[in-house]
Amino acid sequence: MPKQITHGFHMVKGKSNHAMEDYVVSEFKQVSDNKLGLFAIFDGHLGHDVASYLQIHLFDNILKQDDFWTATENALRRAYRATDDEILEKARVLGKGGSTAVTAILINGEKLVVANVGDSRAVIRTNGKAIQLSVDHEPSKERSFIESRGGFVSNLPGDVPRVDGQLAVARAFGDKSLKLHLSSEPDVAVEMINDGTDLIILASDGIWKVMSNQDAVDCIKHSKDAQSAAEHLIEEALSRKSKDDISCIVVKLQ
Repeated sequence: MPKQITHGFHMVKGKSNHAMEDYVVSEFKQVSDNKLGLFAIFDGHLGHDVASYLQIHLFDNILKQDDFWTATENALRRAYRATDDEILEKARVLGKGGSTAVTAILINGEKLVVANVGDSRAVIRTNGKAIQLSVDHEPSKERSFIESRGGFVSNLPGDVPRVDGQLAVARAFGDKSLKLHLSSEPDVAVEMINDGTDLIILASDGIWKVMSNQDAVDCIKHSKDAQSAAEHLIEEALSRKSKDDISCIVVKLQ
C-alpha cells in the first residue's frame, strides 16, 4: 500500500554571537514521472554563505547528472565534488568558511538515498528501531587521511579533536584554507523503504550532541504530525542544554 508522506522542519539559533548559519531544504518535486522528496541540512561555519550556496545549488547539481537514475551513488559523489569545486572557485565571494551537509532523496516513496559530509545526521525508524544512514566524519576517525596530506589532528584538553587545530569535522564543503587536509567526498547509503519504516530524521549536530539516535525517534513517537515532531525534537534538545544552532527535518511515512 502506498504510504502517505508528510514533512516538517524547524530551526533555532544557538547561543553563539554569530548569525544563524544553518540552511534547510524540505520539499517535494516532480521530475518526469517521478516524485522526489528533497531534504537537506546544511550546517555552516565561519559564515553562512557556503551553506546558503548549497541550499540553492546542490540538488540542482545532483539532478542534472546524466546517470542519476541509473547510477545514483556515483551521480551523488560527482555532484558533491563538482559543487565543492564551484564553492572553492567562488571563495573570494563566499568567504573562507564552509559547511557540512546531509542530503536525502526519497524517490517515489520507495527508495531513500542519503549522502553526507560532516556531522549532520540522517536516521530512520524501522519497526521502532533507530538506524543511522549517514556517517559522522570526525577528525580522530580520519587522522591517517589528514596526516597523509600533511595535516594534523589536535587533541587539546577540554576540546574536541580538530583538523589543523581548527575544524571539528574531517569532511566539509568549502574551507579553502584547509582543503588540502579536508575531504568533501560523501558517504552514500541507499535504503529501500519497507512497511516497517515510518520515520526519517535529518538534523544538525546540535541535536546529536545531546541525544542518541534512539532518543530522537522515541521522543517524537506520539507527535501528531511531522511539523510538531520537528518542533518537539528541538525543544527536547534545548531542554538537554544544547547550545548550538539546531536544524531538523522530520518525514513521516504512514
